[in-house]
Amino acid sequence: MKTIVLVSLIFCCACSSYLKTKRSKNIIYNQNANKIVAKKDLLKLNIFVPRKNKAPKDVLVFIHGGNWTSGNKSLYSFFGNRMAAKGIVTVVIDYTLSPKANYERMAFESAQSIKWIKENIKNYGGNPDKIIVSGHSAGGHLGALIAFDNRYFDSLQIDNPIKGVVLIDAAGLDMYTYLKENPFGKKDSYRETFSSDPKRWKAASAITHLKKGIPPVLQYLGEKTYPSLISSNNDFHKAIIKIYPETKLIIQKNKKHIPMITQFLAVRNKRYGEIIGFIKGVGRE
Repeated sequence: MKTIVLVSLIFCCACSSYLKTKRSKNIIYNQNANKIVAKKDLLKLNIFVPRKNKAPKDVLVFIHGGNWTSGNKSLYSFFGNRMAAKGIVTVVIDYTLSPKANYERMAFESAQSIKWIKENIKNYGGNPDKIIVSGHSAGGHLGALIAFDNRYFDSLQIDNPIKGVVLIDAAGLDMYTYLKENPFGKKDSYRETFSSDPKRWKAASAITHLKKGIPPVLQYLGEKTYPSLISSNNDFHKAIIKIYPETKLIIQKNKKHIPMITQFLAVRNKRYGEIIGFIKGVGRE
């Protein structure tokens, strides 16, 4: 009975957002004329667009979490629908998971998706010059990494198009420190994702790539999330405010890790307004 009630509530909350948006789903983003990609390796994204979309809208790209080993874009359609209903063209992407891919491949694929968005989003009513990236957990790691380490976009032969970053209980911001303090177990998935090489752990850490000229950041952190995330997010914030003193770290009371993303099921969650305010403010003098 509780499950039926919960599903009913989610459906009712989703109705108004669903009616206000248009959706284009399962669009392949890693296929091009110069490279044949096997069908099993094709990667896709979903686009959510406001129905009333006369002028080009700002674009938010969401990268899902799942400890780099699980998750998919379809689980986050609620986020895309709600953001689009509030006037933001929203794109939710998939990427190859560990152990099939390591973090570098995941980051490269995330950058590939943004290259596709940059080149095509105007056909869906989005502004290709105003792309913001967001992610929860491992998705936050990938979003921050490609925003700050230009080698991923350099490999695609384009300038980094990311104008801002929204981190939602992000993991992996300092994988070097985490892996130094938490040695691998015999069957640890992190060995496949990040290797056993400390140099690659540093390269995988967004905190390593902080420098002048990086996009501005908005951080969210759950008060009761995992201790390692609390530590790394606080360290990251201390480092980034040396570059952008105005960077906000919003700590949400009593929130654990999963509720940090499921809170967005609530259409009236005030986080939406904060994120949209951040997006609108990016690029202003």
